[in-house]
Amino acid sequence: MRTLIAIFISILFLTACNSSKETNTPVFSDEFLSKAVIYEVNIRQYTQEGTFNAFAAHLPKLKELGVDILWFMPIHPIGVKNRKGSLGSYYSISDYRGINPEFGTLEDFKSLVDAAHDLDMLVMIDLVAGHTAWDHPWIAAHPEWYLKDDQGNIIPPNPDWTDVAGLNFKNQDMLQALEDDMAYWVSEVDIDGYRCDAAYNISIPFWKKAMARLNSIKPVVMLAESDGNHKGGYPLIELFQLSYDWPGHAMLNRIAKGEMKAIDLKNHLKSVQQNYSPEHAVMSFTTNHDENSWNGTVFERLGDAAEIMTVLTYVMPGTPLIYSGQEYGLDKRLAFFEKDFITKKESSYMTLFTKLNTLKKTSNALDVGKDAASINLLENANADVIIFSRKKGDDTLVFVGNLSNVPQQVSLADDSTYTDVFTEKEVQINNLNLGPWAYRLVKN
Repeated sequence: MRTLIAIFISILFLTACNSSKETNTPVFSDEFLSKAVIYEVNIRQYTQEGTFNAFAAHLPKLKELGVDILWFMPIHPIGVKNRKGSLGSYYSISDYRGINPEFGTLEDFKSLVDAAHDLDMLVMIDLVAGHTAWDHPWIAAHPEWYLKDDQGNIIPPNPDWTDVAGLNFKNQDMLQALEDDMAYWVSEVDIDGYRCDAAYNISIPFWKKAMARLNSIKPVVMLAESDGNHKGGYPLIELFQLSYDWPGHAMLNRIAKGEMKAIDLKNHLKSVQQNYSPEHAVMSFTTNHDENSWNGTVFERLGDAAEIMTVLTYVMPGTPLIYSGQEYGLDKRLAFFEKDFITKKESSYMTLFTKLNTLKKTSNALDVGKDAASINLLENANADVIIFSRKKGDDTLVFVGNLSNVPQQVSLADDSTYTDVFTEKEVQINNLNLGPWAYRLVKN
């Protein structure tokens, strides 16, 4: 009898544990993704300690900000051979299943994933499939897995990338090992997906096979660092739920410099609607780790246009990205190969992002994916002004923006009364005098 009772108690305990694990992970669904905001996490620079445990203390603040998906830059050990700087590049990986000891331990990262899940946030990690560090074990064990020159020497995929060795994507054994490593993090650590560095490097058959395996473990979210202009084009990136809007990002930079106009952005938005599947979402952004470190801060590149461009990354059809520190008004280029620090200071961008994230959650007019909101690009004779509406069901948003450094007057055949998204005051938009880089965002 005692044995039966002990068995019964053990079953109850195991059931409770399994139930707890199941409820710990947020419910990943099309609806979740349609309203999601992605946050790129730079662990090294986010805190003075630069560790998983130190970052974990900031999770409640990020939840309050309105973040839904945490994308962690590479968390793996960094190669020592041919390393750049004293700490090396996150993207020079010596072990796809390892943890960078600079950040903590595997158990620390598992705890961080659990803590994120407890706050209903998903976790993506970076998949750097184009190359490895020169001291990755594959170099010695499987030199045939790498790119080689005419003399048989292993080479980087790019001459400037001297700290990494290029992988040979024609080698099926290497691709299988890569797939196995991807499955490990989903099955053993419970991550929720991948941001795939230079996804265009690998073939469509690989991605189909790898994604089928990952989704057999649990539903995953996949972000391609690619667009329709890269190798593989639209058929490749539409295997992913999300891909980069690199052309749109470049256009925001050029408009801020006076090299392009609002009408060019309007034409880009038309092309996105024409070329991408309605179910696919592009990721919109004003900055990321590459842009910040190598091309300049948001304020260096966009100047006085920084705020309106930030708002556009939310109201254009797509999924918005926030890079580490943007909400604190990050105004310096973070060191890439050394320790740096993101100062947590008062900034109007904390209020701006919080408001935009709330709007993303509450207004169906910003939905993307399988049941996306529509966009209506309104005709406008002024090449420096862009006007469009987003609509789904009973929800409507209208954006009017002056994408120039001189004042513009805008007249619209619209006598409707709206509510200003930021002031919550009733307004009309039929006649507007917009200062340089000024905008109005209103809802019905």
